[in-house]
Amino acid sequence: MDMTKTTDDEQARLWRGVAGQAWVEAQETLDRMFQPLEDLLVGAVPVGSAHRVLDVGCGTGSTTLAIARRLGAGGHCTGIDISDPMIAMARTRAAREGALARFIRADAQTHAFEPFGFDTIISRLGVMFFEDSVAAFANLRRAAVDGAELRFVAWRGAAENPFMTTAERAAAHLLPNLPARPSNGPGQFAFADPDNIHHVLEHGGWADIDIRPIDSACAFPERELVRYLTRLGPIGRVLPDVDAQTRARVVETVRAAFEPYVHGAAVRFDAACWMVSARAPVSSSA
Repeated sequence: MDMTKTTDDEQARLWRGVAGQAWVEAQETLDRMFQPLEDLLVGAVPVGSAHRVLDVGCGTGSTTLAIARRLGAGGHCTGIDISDPMIAMARTRAAREGALARFIRADAQTHAFEPFGFDTIISRLGVMFFEDSVAAFANLRRAAVDGAELRFVAWRGAAENPFMTTAERAAAHLLPNLPARPSNGPGQFAFADPDNIHHVLEHGGWADIDIRPIDSACAFPERELVRYLTRLGPIGRVLPDVDAQTRARVVETVRAAFEPYVHGAAVRFDAACWMVSARAPVSSSA
């Protein structure tokens, strides 16, 4: 299923292009890295239930597929993401394992979901990129049955997640055109402020809002580190366009900056996130 509307904002262009392709190429590494966050979300869905679950910003489908396996034949799991390459990968993975999951390539902020179509809405690091977060969560509320649960994980601030900005800080003096992270608006740390999260959800029509800090120990193989630091984030967006000498200096400099996170054959860091839950209230027309 394709988008019913198209958008030309920067996030859409980014995730349909270089960023989305980089996530596809690093799919196994990223799935392993964020497995603890996925486990927290999947574990909250009842085993073998008839739930209808929506996974927002599903990426290459790891969390969607895990929930589909947990639900079994009685449930229905749908993943939605704006990225063409990531949705293509998710569909390929689902077909490969015969999963009872479907994937929509669309913007969850504007997509015309079937009203009251989902009992549970979840997201693993996928809800911080909306152009208008209030409008997005209002759209998701319309897609949820009364009493439906919303549960997602979002990053806390950059200062609490130094691993995530190590590459750009180390390479800043070598790459003067390195894109700056936005101070507000769509982006990885858009939900750093819990008061903002509460405002967005409340004005998006959600109730019983609960926001709790979590710190998850994440890891991936050290042999994947150079690919990670050269393909993802702001570095990954500019590195393909620099000359070979500069590229070599950047890789050497940034790899050295990650040394504190290397422990033998593994790279380890703590992901400082929010675990957010809310509930769709009973509508006045019910």
